[in-house]
Amino acid sequence: MPRKTAAITRSKTTRTAPADDGAVRIPAPGEGKRGEQGYLGYLLRQAHAAVRLKMERTLADLGVTSPQFAVLTMLNAYPGLSGADVARLTFLTPQTVGVIIRNLERDGAIAMTPHPVHGRIQQWTLTPRGATLLKACRERVIELEKRLALGLDGKAETTIRRWLAGIAAELQED
Repeated sequence: MPRKTAAITRSKTTRTAPADDGAVRIPAPGEGKRGEQGYLGYLLRQAHAAVRLKMERTLADLGVTSPQFAVLTMLNAYPGLSGADVARLTFLTPQTVGVIIRNLERDGAIAMTPHPVHGRIQQWTLTPRGATLLKACRERVIELEKRLALGLDGKAETTIRRWLAGIAAELQED
C-alpha cells in the first residue's frame, strides 16, 4: 500500500495557515485548535504535557522524575501500598512502577515489607530519606501549583478541582 503524502496527512487547519516562507506554521499553545477552539481532551493533554515538562525541569537537580514524585507522593499518602496499587494510583504501567520502585529502594528512599497475610505481596513505605526527598520536591511543586492557580479565586479553583476529579470518576466507570 502506498504511503500517504505529507499533503494528504496534514490537517485542513495547518494547510490554510502557511508562514511567509510557504512553510506550514504550527499554532502556538492557546491558538486555534490548541486554544479555546480545541477539543477538551486535547486541551487537557496539552496542559498535562506542559505541566509535566515544567515539573521534570523543576525536579531535575534533585534527581527525581515526575513519575518518581508521583510514587513518593502516593506512598506518603497511603503507606504500605503494593506495586500494583501504586501503578493504579499513578497511572503508570506495573513495569514502569517496578523500575521506579527498584531505583527508589536502591537510593534508600523507600523500603519493602512483606504483607502480614499475603506473603508474596510487597508493601512499600517511605524511609526517612524518602520523606526528606519528598519534602524538597514538594516545596518546588507547590510553587508550580501556585503558578497553575494564578488568577483563580478560591471558588474557581475549587470548581476546577471538582470538575477534573469528576471527569476521572465519571470516565472510570465506563
